[in-house]
Amino acid sequence: MGLEFLWLILAVVLGGYVFVLGFLKRFNEWYYVGRLGKTQYPLPPGDMGWPYLGCLPTFLKAFKSNDPDSFIYNLVSKYGRTGIYKTYMFGCPSIIVCIPKTCRKVLTDDERFKLGYPKATTILTGRRSFHGISNAEHKRLRRLTTSPINGHEALAGYINLIEGIVINSLEKWAGTKRPIELLTELRKVAFKVITNIFISTHSESVISSVENLYSDLNAGIKSQAINLPGFAFHRALKARKKLVKVFQTVLDKKRAIIKKNSDRTDVKKDMMDLLLGVKDEDGRQLEDEDIIDLLIVFMLAGHESSAHGALWAVIYLSQNPEFFTKAKEEQQEIVKRRLHTQKGLTLTEIRQMEYLYKVIDETLRRTSISFSVFRQAKEDVNLNGYLIPKGWKVLVWNRAVHMDPENYSNPKDFDPSRWDNFTPKAGTFLPFGAGSRFCPGSDLAKLEIAIFLHHYLLNYIVERLNPDCPVKWLPIARPVDMCVARIIKVT
Repeated sequence: MGLEFLWLILAVVLGGYVFVLGFLKRFNEWYYVGRLGKTQYPLPPGDMGWPYLGCLPTFLKAFKSNDPDSFIYNLVSKYGRTGIYKTYMFGCPSIIVCIPKTCRKVLTDDERFKLGYPKATTILTGRRSFHGISNAEHKRLRRLTTSPINGHEALAGYINLIEGIVINSLEKWAGTKRPIELLTELRKVAFKVITNIFISTHSESVISSVENLYSDLNAGIKSQAINLPGFAFHRALKARKKLVKVFQTVLDKKRAIIKKNSDRTDVKKDMMDLLLGVKDEDGRQLEDEDIIDLLIVFMLAGHESSAHGALWAVIYLSQNPEFFTKAKEEQQEIVKRRLHTQKGLTLTEIRQMEYLYKVIDETLRRTSISFSVFRQAKEDVNLNGYLIPKGWKVLVWNRAVHMDPENYSNPKDFDPSRWDNFTPKAGTFLPFGAGSRFCPGSDLAKLEIAIFLHHYLLNYIVERLNPDCPVKWLPIARPVDMCVARIIKVT
């Protein structure tokens, strides 16, 4: 009798466990999908996951493995190649889109979709940054602010600056005769470039005071917005507050300098000078909050993308000697054609780097520095016969597009030759997004990478200490050891 009673208790416990587990597993489905009621179009297939967490555990498991793309592959395997799936991610009911045509539709439709970045991102980048403003305000600010970092004339003016920083850095690394963390050093290079462009007269003092703050800020950008000690968001929020104080101080000093030199026309202006003086068609100037939030975002994105792009290009080229040799030969030919009186690169020479830019594009495709772009439906949207409910987030999974064998054969292979006589179809190449929110600093980032690779290929090799080091995929793909390596100058 006693034994039977124990078995009965065990059966009840197990049954209760299964019931609770099943209830929890279906809670998000019932709460977010069930309450929509009858809809004109069906929701995409997918899994809403657990309460509060959603499918975040599955996502993190994939991105902590050596195959982050297994997250999307599993969706395709389970629900078919619809290219659109419902889920619950980053604290919100969401729709993942991951085929070119659908991604492009979302990114170019400003009428029905707005920015939908996680709460942590919008708080940390500021309410007046590109991440937090309306489409109309975004167009206004973009028109006023992007000309200094876009266009041939602007880019040509940065070549000498970038080249000087790159040459000095490579010589310093090689001269130490000891290993360095290459990613850490590349971040310093990119940060020095971007600070000189944006706040040249105060760049050295600012670099020393804010470089580590940006590391904390970046670590919390796509984290859970938990403002408690020990969490990434808490550290990032503290870093943002310190950055605001630093930039406010620089702004105040800038105003004093501008007032002092108001009668001079020969004073070179940096990005902050231009932002302080810019006016729209109605004569409105930017507020301090506008300028500071824009600087925080520009400087964050401006040094992370170029530093990681340069790092992965170096890694891929070192892993593929035939591509390294071909890229080096192109740079040697460019130098051979140069007049002996010329010192340094020109924009014309950079435009001649056809193969090197294929290396850069292939690096951006293969690495996908940002795995997803975030949007939010402003209204109920019919997308390919499926409903995207108003208020739901839309995750444009550009990594899945770049790693889809239907878009790129053997996508895991690093192969610059795939770009020979190849123009990607609309929506198949999205390293900097698309539509009106296309990254305004994309040309500058690629210019920085090209100049770094030019001097690296001609004069140096990288000898990694841990070539088989595992990769940490979040928030941006990088070797766990930050690519510890010796930089060796060659003759």
